[in-house]
Amino acid sequence: MAAAGTGPTIKMNGSTVTEFVFLDFSGSRTAQLFLLTLVITCYTTVLVGNLLIIVTVWLEPKLFQCPMYYFLANLSLLDISMGSVAAPKLAANLVNKGGTISFVGCMAQIMTGHFFAGGEMFLLSVMAYDRYVAICHPLRYATIMNRQCCFHLIIFCWTGGFIHGSFNVVVLSQQPYCGPNVLDHFFCEIPQVMKLSCSETYIAEILMLISDGLIILPCFLSLLVSYVIILATLCGRFGKGGTKALSTCGSHLMVVGLYYGPIGFVYFKPASGNQVDKMAAVFYMVVTPALNPLIYTLRNKEVKGAMGKLKNECKRFLLL
Repeated sequence: MAAAGTGPTIKMNGSTVTEFVFLDFSGSRTAQLFLLTLVITCYTTVLVGNLLIIVTVWLEPKLFQCPMYYFLANLSLLDISMGSVAAPKLAANLVNKGGTISFVGCMAQIMTGHFFAGGEMFLLSVMAYDRYVAICHPLRYATIMNRQCCFHLIIFCWTGGFIHGSFNVVVLSQQPYCGPNVLDHFFCEIPQVMKLSCSETYIAEILMLISDGLIILPCFLSLLVSYVIILATLCGRFGKGGTKALSTCGSHLMVVGLYYGPIGFVYFKPASGNQVDKMAAVFYMVVTPALNPLIYTLRNKEVKGAMGKLKNECKRFLLL
C-alpha cells in the first residue's frame, strides 16, 4: 500500500475515501504557467480543429459519402471527447496549484477516458481496414465498404469502447479505499488509483490487464497486418497513384504512432507517478487530439479543398 501523503488532508466518510487530492506538477511557477498555456492552446485547437473537420465532412456531400472521411469525422468526435476528459480539470488545477475530485467523479473520469480511448483504438483499426480494402481491392471497395457496413463498424467502435470503460470501472470501484487519498497525477488514471487501494489488487490488476490486452493486442495486430499488406501492394504502384495512397496511409500511421506511443509508455511499465509519466499522459490526453486535425488537414487535399469551399460560402453568406 502506498504511503500516506503528508500535505493534503484525507477526507473520509467512516472508513471510505470520498474524494481524491491531485498533486500539481512540480517545478517553478513559470514552468506551470507555461504548461497551462500549452494545455489551453491545445484544448482550443482540439475543439476548433476537430469541430471544423466534423462540420466540413457533414456539409460536403462528396466527403460525407466517402467511408474514409465518415470515419475521420468520428475520429474527430472521439478526439474532442478524449481531450475534454482531463484538459479542463488540468487547467483549473494548474491555476489553483492543485485540486480535488470526488470518488464518483474519479470513477466517471476513468470510465469516460477508457471509453473514448478504447473507441479510438477500434476506430484506428477500422480506418486501417478501410485503407486496405481501398488499395488492395479497389474494384470491390464500394460493395464492401457500403453505408450499412460503415454504420455497423462505427457502432462497434463506440460500443466496444463503452464496454471496455465500464468493465474497468466496475473492477476498480470494487476495491476498498480507506486512505491515503493523494493521487500523484493530474487526473484519475488506473495505475495511480489502484496504488491507493487498501487491499490486495493482484486479481483486479490481472482482470484489467486482460481487458486492456483484449483491445490493444487485436487492434495493434490488425493495424500491423493491414499495413504490411498495403505496403507490399504499393511497392509496384508508384506510377499509378501509389504515391497518393501512401500519403493518405502516412497520415493515418502518424496518428497511430502518436496515439499508441505515449499510452504504451504509461501503461506497460510500473506506475511511478513521476513527472515523465505525467507529461506522457498530457501528450496522449491533450496534445495528440490537437495534432490529429492538423495532420489530416495539412496532408489531405480533399479536406483542404472542402474547407476552402466552406470558407468561401461563409464569406458570401456574411456579405448578404
